[in-house]
This record gives sequence, structure tokens and C-alpha cells, in this order.
Amino acid sequence: MREQTRSMDAKFRLVTSIGECMKQYPLEDITVDQVARGAGLSRQTFYRHFRDKYDLINWYFDKLLLESFDEMGSGRTVREGLDRKFAFIQEEHLFFFAAFQNDDQNNLKEHDFQMIFDFYKDLIRKKGGTIDEAFTRLLEMYCQASVYMTVEWVLRRTQISASELTQLMLDAMPEKIRQLFLELGILEE
Repeated sequence: MREQTRSMDAKFRLVTSIGECMKQYPLEDITVDQVARGAGLSRQTFYRHFRDKYDLINWYFDKLLLESFDEMGSGRTVREGLDRKFAFIQEEHLFFFAAFQNDDQNNLKEHDFQMIFDFYKDLIRKKGGTIDEAFTRLLEMYCQASVYMTVEWVLRRTQISASELTQLMLDAMPEKIRQLFLELGILEE
């Protein structure tokens, strides 16, 4: 238990450090040495926890958003989960602005897509729904479009609020997905 606490502390120190670095430099110019040094940790400690700086960013994204996804999975609605996700991204705008600009391997855009896509598929199954190949492709397109709009919202600083973005995401939901989510009780009318 104590080792787990130390490990989590080190990870959050690294997140804080990379966040500070992002205030001064583009993500692609930040080195693992800078991040480790800023956290008061060794390079070896960094690599004990993460493959690279993108893995660190993806871990932080996962950590933050899993809570909102967990709420959807425990009877809450898609709206509530999206509201929480976008509110958090808005609060941590600098971090996500820097992270979403990157298109390198292991980037946050691809990670966000895979996380959301897998989450929706698992949630549908857990709630007793079934999905065929055509529905899976429709869900994939919807998730890709959702990530694209999220990135546009973060990078372009559009003048809409987190709750307005949530409403746009719900309005853009294909009818087949909307109907299944209504049947499963994770979307309100």
C-alpha cells in the first residue's frame, strides 16, 4: 500500500512538472530529463512509470476522465459524463491545449478516441445491449467526430461553454446510437 502511494505521488509530481514545462515550451520540445528534474525525480524513475512523455499525458487524461465515465457506467447519463469531461478540460485548458496540438505517435487525440470508443462498447454490453458490425462502425464515426470537435474546441478557443459543447455532442448523436442509449437508460430524452 505504501509503495502504491509513493508511486502515485511520483506520477502526479511528473504531471505537475510537465504542466509547468508546457507553460514555457511546446510539448515536442520538452524532454523527459526536464520533466523528471522538475519533479525532483530521476530519469530512471520517470521510465519506471511511463514509456515516454505522451504516455504520461495519456495516463493523466485517463485518470481524470475515468471518474466521469465511471459515473455513466453506474447509472448516470451520457450528458453528465460529457459535462464533467468538458468542464475538466476547460479547467486544465493549458495542459490540454498543449497535448492536443501533438500528432506524434501515442498522441492524446488517438488515445481519447480509443478510450471513448472502448468505453461506449463496454457500457452497451454491461447494460445488456448488443451491437453488430454496422452499429460498431457508426459508433466509431461518432466517437471520431466527437474527438475532432473536442480538439477544435480546445485549440480554437471557440466561444461556447462546456455545457454547450455537451449539447452539441448530444445533438450530433446518430439516431441509432441515441435510441440504444435511451433504451439502456444512459441518455435522457
